[in-house]
Amino acid sequence: MDVTSLQRRRALIEAARDALAAPSIFNTQPWTWRSADDWLQLWADRSRQLRATDFAGRQLTVSCGAALHHARVALAAAGHQVQVDRIPDPGSPGLLARIAITGAHVPTDEEVALCRAIGDRHTDRRAFTAEAVASRVLSELVAAAERQAAHLYPVPTEQVKVLGAAAAHAEAVHQADPGYRDELMTWTNRPAESGDGVPATTAVTPTARAVPVRDFTLFGRGHSAGLEHDVGARFAMIFTYGDDVVDWLRAGEALSAVLLAATVAQLGCAPISDVIEVRATREQLGRLLRGGGHPQAVVRVGHPPAGGSAITARRAPSEVINP
Repeated sequence: MDVTSLQRRRALIEAARDALAAPSIFNTQPWTWRSADDWLQLWADRSRQLRATDFAGRQLTVSCGAALHHARVALAAAGHQVQVDRIPDPGSPGLLARIAITGAHVPTDEEVALCRAIGDRHTDRRAFTAEAVASRVLSELVAAAERQAAHLYPVPTEQVKVLGAAAAHAEAVHQADPGYRDELMTWTNRPAESGDGVPATTAVTPTARAVPVRDFTLFGRGHSAGLEHDVGARFAMIFTYGDDVVDWLRAGEALSAVLLAATVAQLGCAPISDVIEVRATREQLGRLLRGGGHPQAVVRVGHPPAGGSAITARRAPSEVINP
């Protein structure tokens, strides 16, 4: 392997390390990276799929898409032009994407800021304050999703009640499913050394909100959501016009782009997937999209209360990356 190839390989592996910070359903981090020739391959880790919560693997693929976008952001900020092939080999269904460095790239200020946001972004389940999210920022989030070949629909005030009712219904459906409760128990009680799951330090107890968040507080564990009530929070749906694996992957890339852009704007943010996991509520949300489309994720953004919120752990690079 020549020096240039070795440098490219090291840059790709470093990007995979940065992608460890990507959000994922139940913080399962359901992906692995493999180095092959001059390519970095992204594989779905089906051993981490939530079979009851995410039987079709939609949210697993969305999670992998978020990791893919994180890696792309890191490479752009490091000065690399890349080629990305999505679903490059239909005969290998677990292979979701591959990345190759094709040349030099002059990073923009925005790309550098997004890369820095990778280390700052985290899911904030606390209730946001009454301070409104600027319309300019919402427009930037919409544009961020569009650049990933997906779309973001800011939910207007008159539809938030529908979203809230859908979230409450999804929670009820999930709680009635023993398989879901078993998965919730498993992923909220992970060993500390596992570097995954949703520990009690990041969970918040239920409180009055327009749109309830998933309840990770088994047996009363978790922290207070704070004294705020999400009054100034804005909700938006990431959607695609198709609904196949490539669309799910693109939606995950858009989710990452929106969350990182929100972090750059100093907003708190959190992905919401429970309303997507239940077919009835996913279809209900789809009817809110005036031009049609398939909802793939919901995001909540807003101004966080004072003080920081806990950050979930990540797996060791050696467990995720095969150089």
